[in-house]
Amino acid sequence: MRAGSPTVRDVSEQTALADIRGDSGGKPDAAVVRDALGVGVAVGLSGFAFGVTSAGTGLTLVQTCALSLLVFTGASQFALVGALAAGGNPFAAAAGAFFLGVRNAFYGLRLSQLLALPRAVRPFAAQWVIDETAAVALAQPSRRAVRIGFAVTGLSLYVLWNLTTLLGAVGAEAIGDTEAWGLDAAGPAVFLALLAPMLKSVTERVVAGLAVVLGLGLLPVLPAGLPVLVAALAVPVVLWVRGRRGATADGDLRGTER
Repeated sequence: MRAGSPTVRDVSEQTALADIRGDSGGKPDAAVVRDALGVGVAVGLSGFAFGVTSAGTGLTLVQTCALSLLVFTGASQFALVGALAAGGNPFAAAAGAFFLGVRNAFYGLRLSQLLALPRAVRPFAAQWVIDETAAVALAQPSRRAVRIGFAVTGLSLYVLWNLTTLLGAVGAEAIGDTEAWGLDAAGPAVFLALLAPMLKSVTERVVAGLAVVLGLGLLPVLPAGLPVLVAALAVPVVLWVRGRRGATADGDLRGTER
């Protein structure tokens, strides 16, 4: 490589800068903070539901709080305690939670270019790479706004999520039987509330629908925790069908052109 020629990393960073400079209007810092706090507070309060659900499955206060402190990804946490509550194998429950959390790695690939954080900070920032921080950061028009949005969303959400997890777990112990109060349904309800707004395209809705059919259909047959893993097969199945239809349509179009 010649001296002074751009590397792959340089090109990727220039592309990221071009993307976030696409909106020349800019955005005031106060507006970014306001939007980030709105997301952080709204979602952070749902940690109470996780604390209640986790305590209702038999996990101790320390175990429940450790999950929020160390795992810190709501969908995976709810999937884990949900599988355990149904009597599932702990390894199958952990596997389901792990696969749900893999998506955060893909967020990190994009955010690493936009944030361009020092190497010493990246391991700590990685803990905050979740759906909400990615959504807020990717919606910003400049690198400064991306960093502010990511930091404010991550900090407010992390603090509130862990605080409300603690309150929920303590409250569940005081309440006693969470099922008698219907609180065992809080986890799935919050999960659906977070998921529904993300299903924007037809493909995403078809994937979600097929996953629901697979999960519910196999629930009486497979051990607890395994249906959610099988439901993940909805993604490659729908993408394969979509690819086949696209190839067929291209073939028909070429045939008519001849």
